[in-house]
Amino acid sequence: MKIVTLDIKNGQISLVSTPTPEIINDQVLIKSEKSLISLGTEKMLIDFGRSSYLNKALKQPKRVAQVINKISTDGIFPTYEAVKNKLNEPLQLGYSNYGVVIESKCKEFDVGDKVISNGPHSEFFSASKNLVAKVPDNIEPSQASFTVLASIGLQGIRLMSPMIGETVVVYGLGVIGLLSSQILKANGCNVIGIDIDENKCHLARKLDINALNIGDKDLLIREIMRQTNEYGADSILITAKTDTNDVIKNSANMCKKSGKVILIGDVGLNLDRNDFYEKEISFQVSSSYGPGRYDYAYEEKNID
Repeated sequence: MKIVTLDIKNGQISLVSTPTPEIINDQVLIKSEKSLISLGTEKMLIDFGRSSYLNKALKQPKRVAQVINKISTDGIFPTYEAVKNKLNEPLQLGYSNYGVVIESKCKEFDVGDKVISNGPHSEFFSASKNLVAKVPDNIEPSQASFTVLASIGLQGIRLMSPMIGETVVVYGLGVIGLLSSQILKANGCNVIGIDIDENKCHLARKLDINALNIGDKDLLIREIMRQTNEYGADSILITAKTDTNDVIKNSANMCKKSGKVILIGDVGLNLDRNDFYEKEISFQVSSSYGPGRYDYAYEEKNID
């Protein structure tokens, strides 16, 4: 079978042949039909791979600290070999995949079931039952392939717990931001989208989302206050990616008293205490698709 891999040393993408995986109890084998490219995450990984070793180190200071600690305990040559071996491991890309079950070792799924999973860009792949869901017959494969990305936005919205009629600012109108905006609108919320890319704002407006492309932060905050009768937004959902602290600061400034800021994206987090203290704003980071994610017992042992 064919899989897409990334060489983390140089950012090279390859289509390679590997054996079709065998499944164990509580797993299914899926034949991929539609595999969605996550532009933000996958581009970030490719750019990271193409950067120099110095830039890799600058982007991963915690990893550098781990390497230094390992040198102090194991010595420089064993550490060098360990790092080199890690960089030589190919990385599979992709995590939002639509396909058909061709083999099942769990009672929840049968051969022929149409399913969505967090499988990679791969011709075939195995998945644990807790990371697979059936797709209704009336949903097109191309639509279904957005499910995993939509679930990331949905988890942030769950943490926010918005009420009907509340105003929610979605800060960043990439794929997850656009999906989140539509979920919020379906929930009866007044949605204001923000992005510095006019093309993304244009696409949002075609989806009937009130989108703002205002580069000046003072003008942006004033416009949010104007649209909320000077109260501020009830909640801010951050789906943007930037190294600066502007997004988190702006979010606090445009939020109402006792409002909420939920972070899905990846932004600078040098928080100004006063921004959050004076309004008693709640801040929370959302973890991927929610409870069970990154939990070995849930994902691998299928203990729910």
